[in-house]
Amino acid sequence: MLAGVLLATAAVNRPACAESERDVQLAKARADVSKLGVGEKARVEVKLRDNSKLEGYIRDAGEDSFTITDSETGATQTIAYGDVVKVKKSGSGFSPRSWLIVGVAVAGAVVTWIIVKPALCDGGAQTRGPC
Repeated sequence: MLAGVLLATAAVNRPACAESERDVQLAKARADVSKLGVGEKARVEVKLRDNSKLEGYIRDAGEDSFTITDSETGATQTIAYGDVVKVKKSGSGFSPRSWLIVGVAVAGAVVTWIIVKPALCDGGAQTRGPC
């Protein structure tokens, strides 16, 4: 009898757990959209449940859905928060400016190794330090 009660309890609690996960995902999508804001500077990438991706900016955000506008075509699409898997700021990752900074740092290290090291090492006469 105890096993039957435990089994029935587990079966009843499953859908509630799945429903709460969906509520958490909806709340996260709403929070991400509100954090990014509205307007042409609010560029986003949205991944939907059907594995499609949209890029543009958030034109309007409501309680149940938000509107995204494609910057290139100007087409708008209203998306329900329930259809969203992930919302992130567009262009996340390395920008050309970041790559330039990394490149300059690497070039500086190479120049230091090629030019400064021989000057400090006296042509191999020293055995301490960077030599």
